[in-house]
Amino acid sequence: MTPHQIALIRDSFEPLKPLAAAVAEAFYAQLFARDPALRALFRGGDMAEQGGRLMQMLAAAIDLLDRPAALNPVLLRLGQRHVGYGVVDTHYDAVGAALLDTLAAGLGASFTPVVREAWTTMYGHVVRTMQQGAAQPAMAA
Repeated sequence: MTPHQIALIRDSFEPLKPLAAAVAEAFYAQLFARDPALRALFRGGDMAEQGGRLMQMLAAAIDLLDRPAALNPVLLRLGQRHVGYGVVDTHYDAVGAALLDTLAAGLGASFTPVVREAWTTMYGHVVRTMQQGAAQPAMAA
């Protein structure tokens, strides 16, 4: 990611912070509309609490975008944990699409093609790194 892309992501995320609960709720509505089967991965979970964790994770990742040596180990561990939740590679596509749709709805006209590209680049890095983490337990076995 370029410094410009990192700045675009940080700047576009800032107005969403005070709306974190609504943004998370919109994200999960998008996600479950896109792939209703994913709802089963959240069995028994409090979705408001889950949404809070999602927004905290996004904020933490965004804070570390310019420090990949700190970000990547976190993403690797997150990928390992998600295997235990039943997450498979195909789920990441639905999550990415729901994230971009949620950002587009929440940011409106400020979600320009350049901002969308920055978020897409970030999400691609997150997914690749999480998938590497998810593969590590299989490689060690």
